[in-house]
Amino acid sequence: MSKVLVIVSTSEYSKALLGVLWATAALKEKWVSDVELVFFGPIEEKIAEGDEKLLEAIDDFKKLGKKPIACERVARANNYLDKLADKIDVGPVGELIGEYIGKGYVPLVF
Repeated sequence: MSKVLVIVSTSEYSKALLGVLWATAALKEKWVSDVELVFFGPIEEKIAEGDEKLLEAIDDFKKLGKKPIACERVARANNYLDKLADKIDVGPVGELIGEYIGKGYVPLVF
């Protein structure tokens, strides 16, 4: 069965939310054997701002035993690292994405 790396990078709120909801449903419904979730780009600002619906969707993903991560470098460059780190794990995701692909995860980008 496939493993999927969901990368949420868009600035479009509805697409970003769809990515998180898909990741959660894929795990719950066992559409794939594993899903990892990475935030890498403009949508991180909405998370940092505390968007309720997006944070709720992320929490639902976390309840499945997963730890999504957001890009520390993007957050630092845009001056919202502290706010973001209060809501989600942050770290360097560039190399992490490469590692997941090397492990056979198929990237699905929203």
